[in-house]
Amino acid sequence: MKTGAAPALAPDFVDRLLRAADTPAGIVVPDEAEELVDALLGALERGEVRAAQRDAEGKWNAVSWVKRGILLGFRVGRLADMSVGDGRSALPFFDKHTYPVQRFDVARGVRIVPGGSSVRRGAYVAPGVVCMPPMYVNVGAWIGSGTMVDSHALVGSCAQIGERVHLSAAAQVGGVLEPVNAAPVVIEDDVLVGGNCGVYEGTIVRSRAVLAAGVILTRGTPVYDLVHERILRADESGPLEIPSGAVVVPGARQVSKGWGKEQGIALQTPVIVKYRDEKTDVATALEGWLR
Repeated sequence: MKTGAAPALAPDFVDRLLRAADTPAGIVVPDEAEELVDALLGALERGEVRAAQRDAEGKWNAVSWVKRGILLGFRVGRLADMSVGDGRSALPFFDKHTYPVQRFDVARGVRIVPGGSSVRRGAYVAPGVVCMPPMYVNVGAWIGSGTMVDSHALVGSCAQIGERVHLSAAAQVGGVLEPVNAAPVVIEDDVLVGGNCGVYEGTIVRSRAVLAAGVILTRGTPVYDLVHERILRADESGPLEIPSGAVVVPGARQVSKGWGKEQGIALQTPVIVKYRDEKTDVATALEGWLR
């Protein structure tokens, strides 16, 4: 996954943006604030800046000034009528004027199949992405080339989705804007996210992992690795990480004591049952003609 620089923004852009974002509540923001937000959203849409970046050691870090700029956009935004259609047939939509739905054309090379999908301003969608209806991509998100976002899937604010990822139907990738230093959910290259999966609270899914249908991952979720006989958890040093190539399925763990044990209660627990091999690659491959 590539990390972008900011060649299109002026050298003092970040300082000016942060000065506007630091304006105390109740004080009018500088006149140029809306112009700065528009420039930031444009740079995000071109992939020139990102809400999170991966460093040389593979650690993902939030780019706090980008997230503060996005929040500034909500502050300067005015409620606007974005309804679609006329008269009684209109579909009513009302949102901040700074965050309308993005406009696409054929030159961008993104397939948006008819049926109600939306990509908000400030999200990057690379050429070769396929959007199946209805899906939604929020501000600050980044989606790499060759990825398929299937029906009813959500890519939350600032979430980072790699190349050749398949977000299956109804998959939910959580977003985060505040606190500004909180890293978003990251799905690295060549990951398969099964139907009705939920990935939230800064979880990182490393490249080529497979999440079977129904897997839920949060910061508080322990993941049991049967292959290496270990338990993966988030801690003070970092978020929950699913290792590269891991195949994760929904599992259950019995309550070990008290009334819950007496009642035979079991808790939902994701389990790594294997690591990706040639057989898994064949089972999870998407036909090229679909893309």
